[in-house]
Amino acid sequence: MNFQTATICKQGGRQYNEDWLGYISQDNDSNCWVLADGLGGHGGGDIASRLAVDVILSSFQENSTFSSENIKDLFQKSYEAIKDGQSSSPQLKHMQTTAVCLITQGNEALWGHVGDSRLYHFHEHLIQKQTFDHSVPQMLAKAGEIESSEIRFHEDRNRLLRSIGSKDGVKPHIELSAITLVPGDAFLLCTDGFWEHVFENEMELDSVQTTGAEDWLSIMEERLLNRVLPGNDNYSAIAIRVF
Repeated sequence: MNFQTATICKQGGRQYNEDWLGYISQDNDSNCWVLADGLGGHGGGDIASRLAVDVILSSFQENSTFSSENIKDLFQKSYEAIKDGQSSSPQLKHMQTTAVCLITQGNEALWGHVGDSRLYHFHEHLIQKQTFDHSVPQMLAKAGEIESSEIRFHEDRNRLLRSIGSKDGVKPHIELSAITLVPGDAFLLCTDGFWEHVFENEMELDSVQTTGAEDWLSIMEERLLNRVLPGNDNYSAIAIRVF
């Protein structure tokens, strides 16, 4: 199984970029992709997101076991690193981040996430699975109080219920059953600064109209840039095509 990866990590209209991402491939046919969005307003968001990504990737290099338990351990190690960072400086004592992580081995995939950075899995260019945000609007949608389509525009869109670095510890939602991949499948990992401006039906349409990960991501970014207002959020994404 071969994977083609394209990435963007942009500052947008903000003064600082608090997003970070990365990915690695192991000799045993294991792969890990991770993306994080540091929480603005808490201080040290850029450091928190980098710590989360770097620790998850380095920990995966040490142990690339393909299991939901290992994903949980990757998040736990990132949480411990961020808590250590919080205690190292008064300026960093509240730093937090979201994160979403995808691992594969052979033709199987698993993932986990904390916060409102999302993962979408595509089969035959249609979304088969997506993560659900740990946010107030997502809970309102789950309770039937608002429609899922209203999450993007809700007044409490940025109120998160989970993050890495909060006092409650890290509570990732992890896909427990591996999915089997086939050529033509795809993944999109993205921060809220990206998915707020690119709708799910457009992700699918743009997947149909492109063949490579780079082209797919480029056309989605073009949609985003045509919609954002001045001062728009950082935006980052990882597009993965399976061949």
